[in-house]
Amino acid sequence: MEHRVSIQAADFDLADEIAALRRNDPRVGAVCAFVGTVRDRNGGAPVRSMELEHYPGMTERAIEAMIDEAQRRFDIYGARVIHRIGLLQPLDQIVMVAVTSAHRGQSFQACEFLMDYLKTQAPFWKKEQTSEGARWVDARVSDDAALARWGITGRNA
Repeated sequence: MEHRVSIQAADFDLADEIAALRRNDPRVGAVCAFVGTVRDRNGGAPVRSMELEHYPGMTERAIEAMIDEAQRRFDIYGARVIHRIGLLQPLDQIVMVAVTSAHRGQSFQACEFLMDYLKTQAPFWKKEQTSEGARWVDARVSDDAALARWGITGRNA
């Protein structure tokens, strides 16, 4: 698949994205997909909205490099990452990672590997609007620990 990373304000359709990833590849026996959505709470505080910003060009290159790393580590055929930016509301889709392979184990591992990377290393900035005002959201220590199991040291620790 030629178009592996999209950073966009527009929503996405999971079924369409998976169909495009699988299209014309008879080797595919497994597809693993993860979709993250905006929660209405974070750390016990109600979240009214979330605004995401990124560094154009840098963000896409960083995610492309991690997809290349996933292809080196796991026996996968394709991967697709979509991350939304702009103003999002609770229930909105925020991120999608989809991976294809011959067997489910490699797809599951590669999908989890890519999500662990996105949560900690991809250059996104998230600001939540809560009843107490706006606050920037940092990666959690548990996110860094998840990344560490792949042998990658999180820069947020």
